[in-house]
Amino acid sequence: MKKTFFIITITLFSVNFFCAQTKKETTASSETQSTFPTSYEYVNDFEKIFTAHQTETLNTTLKSFDKKYLYNIIIITTSSSKPYNTFQEYIKALDKHLYQDLKLDPTILIVLSKELRQVQVLGADLIHYKLNNDETKEIVSSFAVPEFKKGDYYKGLEDTVSQIMKKLQ
Repeated sequence: MKKTFFIITITLFSVNFFCAQTKKETTASSETQSTFPTSYEYVNDFEKIFTAHQTETLNTTLKSFDKKYLYNIIIITTSSSKPYNTFQEYIKALDKHLYQDLKLDPTILIVLSKELRQVQVLGADLIHYKLNNDETKEIVSSFAVPEFKKGDYYKGLEDTVSQIMKKLQ
């Protein structure tokens, strides 16, 4: 009797072992790829804040600046920082995604969320001698924030970008 019970138990466990479902392991890279788009322009209006003409104007300005001075400025609007807990975590992951997965290395990354009421500007270390964090904060608070409060996000970003470009020339 004990022998029969033992054989049945072993059989059930072995079937469960070979037929059990396993959890699919996901890497951080695959999670990041599903969170962020796979290609980027100079202006990426995922929150749909700008008109097509405004997006094209900013794209043209940033593209010509990149060609002339070799400083790549990327603007991204987003309505959410999900699946990240904070806006800062989202931006760090986005910057890492742009650099590692897409092989883009923006000199300046501007991320704006109208819905979250946040703006963040990340600058590469190589430009800190021309534009440091304090100067960037001053530009954002002097040019972007007043226009954002009026609801004119395009004007705020346009003014901010032009001031940043002046500093980098």
